[in-house]
Amino acid sequence: MKNYKEIDALFNEMCRWRQHLHQFPETAFEETKTSAFIASKLTGFGLDVHQGLGKTGVVASLSAGNSAKKIALRADMDALFIQEKNEFAYKSQHNGKMHACGHDGHSAMLLGAAKYLANHRDFNGTVYFVFQPAEEGRAGAKQMIDDGLFELFPADCIFGLHNFPDVPVGHFAIKTGAMMASFDCFEIVLSGQATHAGMPHLGNDVFVAAAQIISALQTVVSRNVNPADSAVLSITQVHGGNTWNAIPESVVLRGTYRCFNPATLQLIKSRIKQIVEASTQCFELNTQILINPENPGYPVTSNTEAETAIAIEVAQELVGVDNVDLQPVPSMGSEDFSFMLQEKPGCYVWLGNGSSDGGCLLHNPHYDFNDEILTVGASYWVSLVERVLSNQ
Repeated sequence: MKNYKEIDALFNEMCRWRQHLHQFPETAFEETKTSAFIASKLTGFGLDVHQGLGKTGVVASLSAGNSAKKIALRADMDALFIQEKNEFAYKSQHNGKMHACGHDGHSAMLLGAAKYLANHRDFNGTVYFVFQPAEEGRAGAKQMIDDGLFELFPADCIFGLHNFPDVPVGHFAIKTGAMMASFDCFEIVLSGQATHAGMPHLGNDVFVAAAQIISALQTVVSRNVNPADSAVLSITQVHGGNTWNAIPESVVLRGTYRCFNPATLQLIKSRIKQIVEASTQCFELNTQILINPENPGYPVTSNTEAETAIAIEVAQELVGVDNVDLQPVPSMGSEDFSFMLQEKPGCYVWLGNGSSDGGCLLHNPHYDFNDEILTVGASYWVSLVERVLSNQ
C-alpha cells in the first residue's frame, strides 16, 4: 500500500475521534455536539470553517497554490435510531441511538485527511471538507444544497466514501454508473366501519384487506418489472388495532421501493396505486396513498465516468490493482449523496470493512466500524486531492 507515514501516525488520534463520536451518537438534524466537535478540530487544524448549512452541517475550506480548481470531499455524521447491543467501553451512551452505519468512522477519516493536508498542502487549488447531517432517510445532502452548499463552495467535482461489510478489509469497490438504488417510501391508510371481532359481518375488516394488499404488492417486482431490471418492494410497518375483541376502523401500511431505472420507478408507483385502489374497492373501504409522506425520495447514486477513472487510479495505486473491485454489484441500499451527484460530477466508492460475521452488518445493533481502515480511508482522501489538484 502507498504509505503516508504521517497518516499512519494519526491512527491512534483518529481512533479516539471515531470512538468518541460512536459513544455520543446524534440522529438527523440533531448533530449539534457532533458538528461542534468536528468544527473545533477543523478550526484547530487552521481551516476556514462554516457551520449551519443543512441545520447542523459543517464545511471547511483549505487552499494552496494559485489554481482555481476545487474539489469537495463528503462524510456523513448522523446516527440511527437503533439500541446498541455491543458491550465495549465506547458503546453508545444515548439510549435508542447508535452509529450502526459507520458515519463515525467516515467523519474520523475525513478529519484525519484534513489534518494531514493542512500540515502539508502538497496540492494546487481548494479542498472543501463537507460534513453532512441526516443521511439516514432525511436527505441532509439535499438540505445542504438547498441552503446554498455549491453556491458558497463551488466545487468542480465531489467524492464520497462508505465503509462496506463483506468487502475485504482495506479493499475498494468502484464502478462508473449506478452504485446505490433510488429510495422511495409509501404509506397506505385503509379505513372502514369498526366492529366487534365476533360480528365481522357488521363492519369492514381492514386487516383482511391489508393482508391481501401485502400479498398483491409482492407481485409487482416478480410479475410486472422486467426480470433483467433490479428492483425491490418491501412492507416494513403495519399499524392497527389496540384490543383483542375489536376490528378497528383503520390500519396503516408503510414500506419502501427501490430500483435503478426511472421507468421502473414510475411502474412501481403506478402499480401500488392500482392494487390498493382495486383491493379497497373490493372490500368497500376508503383509502389514502401517500408517496414519500415525510421526506423526499433519493435518486440513484450514479458515478460519472471521468471522476470514477480518477478514483480507480488513486485506489489502485494506494492498495494495489488486485484489491480494487471494478465490477461490484450495485446495492439496493440508497444514499443521499445522489443529490450531490445530480449537481456535480463525482464518484462514490465502497471501502471494505471486513467480515459481517457476528451480526456486523450495516444497521445492525451489533455493528461497529473497523478502525483498521481509518488510515486507508484518510490516505485515499489525501491521494485523491493530490491527484485532482496536482501541482503539475
